[in-house]
Amino acid sequence: MTGLSGSSDERSGGQRDGPVSLSPTLADAVDRLTHLWSEAAQSANLRLSPHQLRALRILEDEPGLNLTALAVGMKIGLPTASRLCDRLEAAGLLERVLHPHKRREVRLLLTGQGHRILDEVAVRRARALAVVFGAMEPAEREALGHGLQGFLAAAQERGAHDRHGSGP
Repeated sequence: MTGLSGSSDERSGGQRDGPVSLSPTLADAVDRLTHLWSEAAQSANLRLSPHQLRALRILEDEPGLNLTALAVGMKIGLPTASRLCDRLEAAGLLERVLHPHKRREVRLLLTGQGHRILDEVAVRRARALAVVFGAMEPAEREALGHGLQGFLAAAQERGAHDRHGSGP
C-alpha cells in the first residue's frame, strides 16, 4: 500500500470533492494494479524482470531499434541496455541483426519466442483484470470505464501541453 489511506478529510485537507481528494485512492489502485501486473508477468512460463518486459514491449512497438535508441527509450545507460539485451538474447527472446544499409549498426528484433512470451503475459494480465472486474458491480465497471476514459484524455492533453512547452 502507499500509506495514503485515511479519511477523505485527512487526505484532501478538508476538500472532499477536489482533484487532490482522489489522488490517494488512485495511488492505492495503481499500487494494487502494479502488483497484479507483476504477478501475472511472473507466472508466465519464462519469468521476466520488469526491465526485461519493458524492453520487449518497446521492441515489439518499434522493431529494429538499435541499442542506443532502446537505452534512450528506457532512460537507462548504454552499458545497462547492452547487458539487458545480452540476457534477452541468451534467453532466446531477442536477436541482434546487422542493419542492411549501415554496416556498423545492429538492429534489435524480437524472436518468435519473444512475441509468444509477450502474448502470454498479456493474456495472463487480461485474465487477472477480468477476475477483479467480475467482482465489481456492473455500474461500478461502467463508472470506472468512463472515469478512465476521462483520465486518459486529460493525461494525453497534459502530455501534449508538456511536449509543446505550454506547461500545466
